[in-house]
Formats: sequence, C-alpha cells, structure tokens
Amino acid sequence: MTYLPYGKTASGPWSVEITPSLAGWTYSGLRIADLTDAPISFDTGEEELLVLPLAGSCTVTIPGDMFVLNGRSSVFDGPSDFAYIPISTHVTLEGSGRIALPSARATRALAPRYVAAAEVSVEIRGAGQATRQVNNFCSPDAFDGCDKLMAVEVLTPDGNWSSYPPHKHDTPNPGEAVLEEIYYFEVADQGIGYQRVYSSERGQIDTLAEVSSGDVVLVPYGYHGPSMAAPGYDLYYLNVLAGPAEQRSMAFCDDPRHAWIRASWDGRPIDPRLPFGRTP
Repeated sequence: MTYLPYGKTASGPWSVEITPSLAGWTYSGLRIADLTDAPISFDTGEEELLVLPLAGSCTVTIPGDMFVLNGRSSVFDGPSDFAYIPISTHVTLEGSGRIALPSARATRALAPRYVAAAEVSVEIRGAGQATRQVNNFCSPDAFDGCDKLMAVEVLTPDGNWSSYPPHKHDTPNPGEAVLEEIYYFEVADQGIGYQRVYSSERGQIDTLAEVSSGDVVLVPYGYHGPSMAAPGYDLYYLNVLAGPAEQRSMAFCDDPRHAWIRASWDGRPIDPRLPFGRTP
C-alpha cells in the first residue's frame, strides 16, 4: 500500500490522515485539515508536529500561547509561516483553508515555536529540466527545534523532473540515514504528475503512480524518484521524514546507475521559471 489516492485515508476532521500504524511503520505521519467555520481541537499525544498552511491562514492555540499563521493563496505562492508543536500538547486550529500537519513520534518535549515565512530558506536545486525549488522550512540545517521530525516542500515546474536522480534512505551506512518518507502532492490546474518508487537491497517495492492533488505516496524503503511534472502542470509535494537516529539527518544514497547525472548539471542554466513566489 504505497499509493493512497485522495479520500482513501479521510477520517473525522482530516481529509488525509496517515498514522504510523496505517503506514505500517514507526515514526512518520501526516494529517490535512480543510478548515472552515468550525475549529478543530486535538491532542498531539506522543507525536510532535508542524502546522503548515497550504492555502489560507489559521491560528494555533495551545496552553499558554497562540500563533497566528499568515498563510498563502496556494502552495505555488511562496513559503508560509509555520508553527512547531511538541508532544503532549492540546491544540486548537481556527481559520479558513487547507492546513498540513506533518508529524513524527518523538520522545522529547521541546519548546513550541513560530517561524515567519520570510525566515524560510528557499533553495534551487539541479539544472535544466531537473531544476526544482526546495522550501527548507524544517530540514535539519534550517530548523533545529524538532526531536525526530523533518519536512521540506518541493516545487517542480511543468515538464521537469525532481527527486532525481533516484535515491534512498533505508540502510544504516555512513552518509545514509534510515527514514520513513511521505510524499503529499498538489498539482496546479487540477493536473497530474507521476511518482516512481522501486526496489533496493532493503526489499522489493514497485510503484509508478499517477498523482493529483491530495494524493499520497508512502516510501517505507527503496529508491524513490523521479517525481515527474507533466507538461502543462506545475507539481508540488510535501516530504515528511523521520527515523530512529538520535541526530536528525536527511542523508541519502543515489542509485549508482544514475548518480552521474548530478555532475551533468555543472555549468548548465537553471530553469528561469523558478523560484515560485519569491527570490531565494
């Protein structure tokens, strides 16, 4: 069960609810809330989480604090404010829009935090038709306020490939972290994209999914990539990652058959359509 179309995991107030037990693993999770007039309240329990507006804005109320998250009209309009909420916390969300809550099972209760959109690091990776934008809002280097959780946003212009060359995070080697990874997709103009996941020495897996807005692909192990934006449709995905290591790391190992591709970008121009939303 690697490909989960929109609606398949809807539950209660969540249009998407991926728990570690549903995914069949230990750490990573994701919920999507479509906020309207009614607030949503819940307890984080053993999970730390982020509150990230995908479209719209919201307030996040926890005991002793409230964060006002000025969001965006869509994921293609630049980064958003976000908040970090620790384990064992009661949360109330109010506002209007589509709100993502990436999460991970954690053991340390860290301090809640608010981060403004202007503080989010925007990176352009690759070149040519492999150019993509990464909003590093909760990568290990950009945000140190999590115990296990990591998350980034990747935006790929129509016709380009990202998550490329294919890579994996499934073997405890020097330079490679063991991670459970979630891809949550949104596609401009009700379009389509494609996601590939395939076998590594860790195990057999074979997914080539046509994805549209609200769809999810789970990566328990194996090489993942490319993520393909179909011509005419810009592609967005939210990556949620967590694993057993004490030190947060997104270290990966390229598929050795395709690792040479990174060197081929040297000296090539980046796609002038990037960045989305604002300059890096």
